[in-house]
Amino acid sequence: MKPILLLAVSVLPTMVSAEVVSQAGHGFHIKSNIHVPVPAQRAYESFLKVSDWWIEDHTWFGSAENLSLNPVAGGCFCEINGEQQVQHMTVSYVNPGKALRMTGGLGPLQQMGVSGTLSYQFVGISENESLVVQEYRVSGFYPEGLDSLAAIVDGVQTAQLNSLGAYLTEAP
Repeated sequence: MKPILLLAVSVLPTMVSAEVVSQAGHGFHIKSNIHVPVPAQRAYESFLKVSDWWIEDHTWFGSAENLSLNPVAGGCFCEINGEQQVQHMTVSYVNPGKALRMTGGLGPLQQMGVSGTLSYQFVGISENESLVVQEYRVSGFYPEGLDSLAAIVDGVQTAQLNSLGAYLTEAP
């Protein structure tokens, strides 16, 4: 039994770190990374299939199937459910297989009018391993101070990265 358990644990994605790097009333910076048992190119390509791994509870219309990500400058990370539509973020930087960056506010941050940059890097560690690094920097005005939201947003973004990691481990 122990060898099987050890093997199962060894192929699961490993959260290397999840932290609020800095926070203040005017903004915050969160960073998480996860080690996954797939090459960086595959991690990047799977990341683009956002509807396959995004947590449904973190959609506006209740289904991850409605999500899409167009990996071109000016492209949309969108959720479309018939006439119900939302542009979550706009793609601002693409380096295929290596990095993708988007701007905007996720979830309730969008209606607050704050600005954010969400970056993903896909770093090859070996032929069959990579590190996915996620950073989200948010700034703007929020009467209670954006520092009051940093830990909450960090928790949600860490859950999303863990979901991507699980998908990368389970997907054929």
